[in-house]
Amino acid sequence: MRTNTPSRSNAPVDCAPETRITKSLLGYGMLVGPLYVVISVTEGIVRPGFDFTRHSWSLLANGSVGWIHTIVLTLTGLMVVAAAAGFVRQLRRERRSGAAGWFLAVYGVGMVGAGVFTADPADGFPLGTPDGPTMTPTVHGLLHLAIGGLGFLGLVIGCLVRAHQFQKDKARGWAVFSLLTGVLFLAAFVGIASGGSPTRGVVLAFTAAVVLAWTWLFLLSLRTYRRAGIPAQP
Repeated sequence: MRTNTPSRSNAPVDCAPETRITKSLLGYGMLVGPLYVVISVTEGIVRPGFDFTRHSWSLLANGSVGWIHTIVLTLTGLMVVAAAAGFVRQLRRERRSGAAGWFLAVYGVGMVGAGVFTADPADGFPLGTPDGPTMTPTVHGLLHLAIGGLGFLGLVIGCLVRAHQFQKDKARGWAVFSLLTGVLFLAAFVGIASGGSPTRGVVLAFTAAVVLAWTWLFLLSLRTYRRAGIPAQP
């Protein structure tokens, strides 16, 4: 007796195991930004002596409860790597270069490294630290800057690569958004890493750039997540 049981090949693309895996990975890209921002802002509010206009969020990894921010950096870095894998999978499915995803993975690895190697105390934080920049940087502090800087460079290049792809697709809004995110983040990072004690404006500009980058990743992950169930064009 013949049955009408649907074959596996006729299953909707959205239900395919490959699609479910890709969407699960991209889900981390939607969660990671809000998670990092909410926890970091909460830490900054409750930690004595922390000043959002003077201190970058990476300084929160210092002090008796600095392990909290260390875990946050490590966890969010791994989440970015997972999201990057989702981007690579979907871009390849669309027969595009996955370079943007690989550069985002560099950013994620940089965050993990920045969590393992903490920034040196500076500018009066944690309480008891002298004002001004660290006079004698530690190996941990130098590695934090180096690895974190490479990660930030990966983010910037990932933004620019995606901007180029969007421009070729005539998705000009996304192209401009990606380009501005990369350029503004690079400028803000150069400002805060230029040496000495950063001014209030430089610190706030860098914080705004960090929030912008997380917003870009959230929206791009959401867009890619929605496209993951759409049949690839021949």
